[in-house]
Amino acid sequence: PSIDVAFTLRESLKPNKNYIFYCQSCGDIVVKERKFLRVLPLPSENWSDLVEEWCCHPNPFAGNILHPQHGDCFVGDTFFLLNSRNESHKSEENTRVICKRCKTMLGETVSSGTIKYYVTEVIIQPAEGSFTPTPRSQFVQSMVAQCLLELSSAKSTFRFTIKGDNGKTYILIWLLNSDTVLVESLGSSSSHSDFTLFGDILTPTSGTVGTWDAVKVLYQPCIKCRNKELAHAWEDDMGVHPLKFPTETCLELLLILGLSTTSLPPSLRYMNSFQVRNNFC
Repeated sequence: PSIDVAFTLRESLKPNKNYIFYCQSCGDIVVKERKFLRVLPLPSENWSDLVEEWCCHPNPFAGNILHPQHGDCFVGDTFFLLNSRNESHKSEENTRVICKRCKTMLGETVSSGTIKYYVTEVIIQPAEGSFTPTPRSQFVQSMVAQCLLELSSAKSTFRFTIKGDNGKTYILIWLLNSDTVLVESLGSSSSHSDFTLFGDILTPTSGTVGTWDAVKVLYQPCIKCRNKELAHAWEDDMGVHPLKFPTETCLELLLILGLSTTSLPPSLRYMNSFQVRNNFC
């Protein structure tokens, strides 16, 4: 897309610069102007298990949780960890962090002083800039595509489970290739469907041709007990990397995947038992 929403997650924040976190859905300010002294990448979520495999003595880090201090921002695969300071978005009933204006789930509390914000729910911009709204489905698929690209490059991992904050697996994704270029000609045919391959992405004017970089993925939905055995097999496989998002976002992503599949010619919708989808970078 022409709008740069899928910048590299680990390079989106720089030390000693002021940033503002906005709710992606409504634009409300979630984290007021904040300067980070340290921006550090977190190890993968199963790092403690890997330490036990490599150490010949008891794991010295067992039970330890990495908590950001006042001037820290820790960057995970799908989230940012911040010291909560005076931010007050936590629901009184549970640990879900919600937007005060639109009530969208933004993240969750990790401890009394640490908040996790998911990359699919917040837009981070320099303090000197202004909030620019981005269509929801465009933002979700771009950020998920970026997560897949970074992890496949860093860890040579190509299979992923998409899990909700409730611990359930919603989607199995297999990254097929990351160098796809999609071309769409927006002619003025009267039979042109209201839904295009690109969903709510800002497409060019009628009669022109637009190109987009994309990743091609195979996927299996896991709702309503579908693919239950396959999901269990993937969860037990060390070569499969779990990605966690808010449950509502997992369902949004599943809808986006389904709409893309139905927009393809019938002969291109399936590969073996998997469905095919193009996700935008």
